[in-house]
Amino acid sequence: MSKLKIYHNDEHKIIHGDVLKSLSELPSESIDLIFADPPYNIGKDFDGLVENWKEDEFLDWCYRWLDECYRVLKPSGTFYLMNSTENMPFLDIWCRKKFFIRSRIVWSYDSSGVQAKKFFGSMYEPILMLVKDKNKYTFNSEDILVEAKTGAKRGLIDYRKNPPQPYNTMKVPGNVWEFSRVRFKMDEYENHPTQKPESLLERIIKASSNSGDLVLDPFSGSFTTSAVSKRLGRKSIGIEVNEEYVKIGLRRLDLPSDYHEDDLIKEKKRKTTNSSKKSRVMAI
Repeated sequence: MSKLKIYHNDEHKIIHGDVLKSLSELPSESIDLIFADPPYNIGKDFDGLVENWKEDEFLDWCYRWLDECYRVLKPSGTFYLMNSTENMPFLDIWCRKKFFIRSRIVWSYDSSGVQAKKFFGSMYEPILMLVKDKNKYTFNSEDILVEAKTGAKRGLIDYRKNPPQPYNTMKVPGNVWEFSRVRFKMDEYENHPTQKPESLLERIIKASSNSGDLVLDPFSGSFTTSAVSKRLGRKSIGIEVNEEYVKIGLRRLDLPSDYHEDDLIKEKKRKTTNSSKKSRVMAI
C-alpha cells in the first residue's frame, strides 16, 4: 500500500498503511506514550498464513521502526515494547543503545491447554519499559496501586519502623503482571489472533500518560490501545496495515468513514482469516 488512508476526529486517528511509511509521516518528539506489539516471527499460524521470515531480515525491519519510534517519542515520553521470548534479547540489546530501560516486565497468563510435551511451554511474554530521560518521565504510581497481601490479608506488623506499624495494604505493582488472555466469551473479544487484554493496556496508559496525552500504537490490530486511551481521556494514533482490523478500530473509536455501518458490525468468530501479519511480511 503506497498511499496512506487516514480516519480521524479531533482526538483520535487511524492510519491505514505500512508502519514505516506511517511513522515517517509523524512529527518528531510528538508522542507522549508508545505501546508496540509487533509480529513475533515465531511460526504462528494465522489461518494458514505462517510467520516465517529470515531472522536477520526480521530484526533489521524491527530496528528500522524502532528508530522511528525513538524519533517521534517526546524527550519525557515512555515506550512499552512487547515481543517473544526468542526475539526480546536482540531487541533489548539494541534498545539499550538509545533508551534507558526502566523495567523488564513479564506478562504472565493462564493456559487452557497443554503448552508443550517435551519442554517447558511458554506462559509469559516480555515487555520493555523504555524512556529517553531516566530522570524525567511520567509514572502515576497512585493510579495503578494493587493489593499488598502482606498488609491487606495477613495483617502483619513491620517492626523495622519506630514505632512498629502495619504493612501497607496497597502497593505499586512489581514487574510480574498477571492478566488473563482475551477469551472468546469475553465482551472485549475481537476477531484478532493476538489481541491483548484491556486490563494490561489500562495499567500502562494510567501509569505512563496523563489526561489529554497522545498515545501511539504502531501495530494496532484489535485497537485495544486506542479504545482504552479513549476511555481514559487520552488522545490516540493507531497504525494498521490490514483493512479488516482497521474496521475494528473505526467501530471501537466511532470514527467517521466511507464504510457502510453493516461493514463495521461486530461478529465474533473463533478463528480469523485476516491477513495482517502476512501483509506486513510483504511490506518489508
